[in-house]
Amino acid sequence: MARVLIVTNRKGGTGKTTTAVNIAAELAASGDRVLLVDLDTQGHCAIGLGIQVSKGDPTFHDLFASGQPLLPALRESRWENLHLIPADPLFEHGSGSRDEYLLRRALADEGLHDRYDTIVLDTPPSLDILLLNALHAADRVLVPFLPHHLAGEGVRQLARVLFRVASSRADKNLRVMGFLPIMCDPRIGQHRTVMSSVAHQFGSSRMLGGIRNDIRVAESFAVGQPVRYYAPKSRAAEDYYAVAQAIRERWQ
Repeated sequence: MARVLIVTNRKGGTGKTTTAVNIAAELAASGDRVLLVDLDTQGHCAIGLGIQVSKGDPTFHDLFASGQPLLPALRESRWENLHLIPADPLFEHGSGSRDEYLLRRALADEGLHDRYDTIVLDTPPSLDILLLNALHAADRVLVPFLPHHLAGEGVRQLARVLFRVASSRADKNLRVMGFLPIMCDPRIGQHRTVMSSVAHQFGSSRMLGGIRNDIRVAESFAVGQPVRYYAPKSRAAEDYYAVAQAIRERWQ
């Protein structure tokens, strides 16, 4: 039975896709069979893995637009154990099925829980049917955030959504895996203040080691490679490796 991790934050521009791609790559490199599912119509997961998605190709959003299965959209990456179901940039948020459990059923009915060890869901920042589907399908929630003033409000908004979803699920516990500061520098006072505030509000045990600011992350996306392959000795590669190991330990 696959573990399902959702990477989410109500605020945009917090490094969700960067984190989803790189955590998926780290888990795959450690031996997990990993499926990365892109729910965000920006479609950046495919870019991060160097996968070309052409108009008319099967995508994740076909499930919501017309009830098509997920399996035809599954794509192999260049790296062992790492597969992708890409997004459709033309899908209109708010259209299609209103069933909050559609993704959860599809993962089970199409055997994807048996085929993979870990399923990583990259989500849009908006509170819509796609985010609710991801939350209902997931076991754990990873929240990347920038250590800026508005980050705390985005995290608080997400916490309210998590409480609502978890309260409605008697059959399965949805738990926070951790809060992950992105592009952080503990030498900067504002960064320390924001990270301390999040830790105080949600518990220091839920904080994960941060991802330091590193231009190699942007460069790696530009060439369609996770940072562990593009710049294996970079700070970001070291940090994402450490976070992936922490996730594996917390999940055991």
